[in-house]
Amino acid sequence: MSDTSGRDDIDPADGRPESEEQRADRNWGEILQEVRVTQTGTQLISGFLLAIAFQQRFGSLSPPQVGFYLVLVVLAAGCTALGLAPVALHRQLFRHHEKVRTVAIANRLLRITVGLIALLTSGVVAFIFDVTLGLVAALVAGSALLVVLALLLLVFPARVLSRLRRHSA
Repeated sequence: MSDTSGRDDIDPADGRPESEEQRADRNWGEILQEVRVTQTGTQLISGFLLAIAFQQRFGSLSPPQVGFYLVLVVLAAGCTALGLAPVALHRQLFRHHEKVRTVAIANRLLRITVGLIALLTSGVVAFIFDVTLGLVAALVAGSALLVVLALLLLVFPARVLSRLRRHSA
């Protein structure tokens, strides 16, 4: 990469003087921190979901509630697997000089994971509202939270990026 000054060690996106390998190492470290955050959240939700099956009240759930619960358990497991995928990828590609590619793939996996965690979170809220208040409350609460999460996780970052690009142009 080079910018208008012709220096190869400056990232035109952020102006940091670092090689492509240094940038990949820094980005990998940032991805690992983000994976830690998402994994912690996913583990807490998964633990909550697993504990539900062993509660006395679980037997009183309707078949649709049990089905929805099982979908949430599978979604939680999927989030966990996606969160582990960058680590597994790094282990497989370790010492093959593919850090740049590893970072790019891990970035995509993490973005998908964040989206699925948003679905999982709104689903868990909907499930709790369904069990405690009924289906209408569940649909309202789950949908409202999904909208809030979409705004926070998709719209807000996109608007910030758009503004940054306008200001730098």
